[in-house]
Amino acid sequence: MSAFIHQEVAFSAPPARIYRALMDSAEHAEFTGGPAQISAEEGGACSWHGGQITGRNIELVPDQRIVQAWRAMHWDQGVYSIVRFELRADGAGTRLILEQAGHPEGSGEHLESGWQARYWEPLTTYLAEP
Repeated sequence: MSAFIHQEVAFSAPPARIYRALMDSAEHAEFTGGPAQISAEEGGACSWHGGQITGRNIELVPDQRIVQAWRAMHWDQGVYSIVRFELRADGAGTRLILEQAGHPEGSGEHLESGWQARYWEPLTTYLAEP
């Protein structure tokens, strides 16, 4: 399996706002540009980027933590990575800490850049809109 991805990103919005953007299907689709169906329940199924990524919620602590099992459609059957979003208040904003483990070997660089290009940059822009 893989190496471990760790990224930290600062946002000007509070943790509750970041949590909502990540967990609300319509908001997620709006900032990523891809259809999403995200369950609000632990154990619930999720689909991101029009079904290119599927998974389940493992642990949900509103406004603080999201832990999910994710798998890309082109990964070998049964291969899931564990994605953890930790949301920490930082003044009026949020420090988001992402950890991802269990992805297939050789996919780390693609995933690292994907988080930046498909999540952090568009989410920053989305949150800045009136």
